[in-house]
Amino acid sequence: MERLSEEIYVIISISIFVLILVLFFFLIIYLYQKRNERYEEQRKLLHSEFNRTLLQSQLEIQEKTLKTISQEIHDNIGQVLSLAKLNLFTINPDDRENFDQKLKASKELVSKAIVDLRDLSHTMNTDYIEDLGLMRSIEYELEMIQKSGALKTSMEINGSVYKFDKQKELIAFRIIQEVINNTIKHAQASNLKVYASFNQNCLELIIADDGVGIEIDNGENGFSKLGLGIKNMYSRAKMIDGNFIIKSEPGNGTSITLTIFKENPPNNETNREN
Repeated sequence: MERLSEEIYVIISISIFVLILVLFFFLIIYLYQKRNERYEEQRKLLHSEFNRTLLQSQLEIQEKTLKTISQEIHDNIGQVLSLAKLNLFTINPDDRENFDQKLKASKELVSKAIVDLRDLSHTMNTDYIEDLGLMRSIEYELEMIQKSGALKTSMEINGSVYKFDKQKELIAFRIIQEVINNTIKHAQASNLKVYASFNQNCLELIIADDGVGIEIDNGENGFSKLGLGIKNMYSRAKMIDGNFIIKSEPGNGTSITLTIFKENPPNNETNREN
């Protein structure tokens, strides 16, 4: 009788142990599924946020492009055509020497207006960034800034140029536009220089001005004091797995470095330095 009781006890113990193992196994599966669901939700959220940022960048670039086109037509092309019109209306057919000079000058002015209009046509939508490439798009932006008289600009490219995917280049270009806009509005600078270094694993873009500079707090609350525009640039750099670094101090200008990696960097965090 005792032997039978022991056997029953062993069977019950084994059954309980097996039941616990089964429950534990199902718990592991459940937790694994929940983890996958959370990961999928986060992935979709990040993808949605990236698409929102991409769309916002496209809209902002289009808005700025339209303003640039409007200003360029008014300040440059309009004046060129007005001067050509003035030349044509003041031509005296009886003064042959003056006639030839003014006609030649008018042809040159009209040709210049046509070239400028052709250049502007490339900027009518954000596809021109993909067509021209990031470097030429930045060069064109700097040329437009210099023509406006806001700043003297220059660009230096080192290394073998290569392209990133369209979305990454579009967001990177918008970051550069924001940096340039901030420089024009706040830096009180005379010169703006862009250095592009193509390395094996990344592109390093440095935008430096000789303006008044800013004081950067590297403390815990420093980021919140930099302003919404700066925070947007940080966020966008992070969105494309890039690094965004500000170096500045009052009276010594500002240098901003945007690093874009071919592959995701090992530590995907933006930085701030003074």
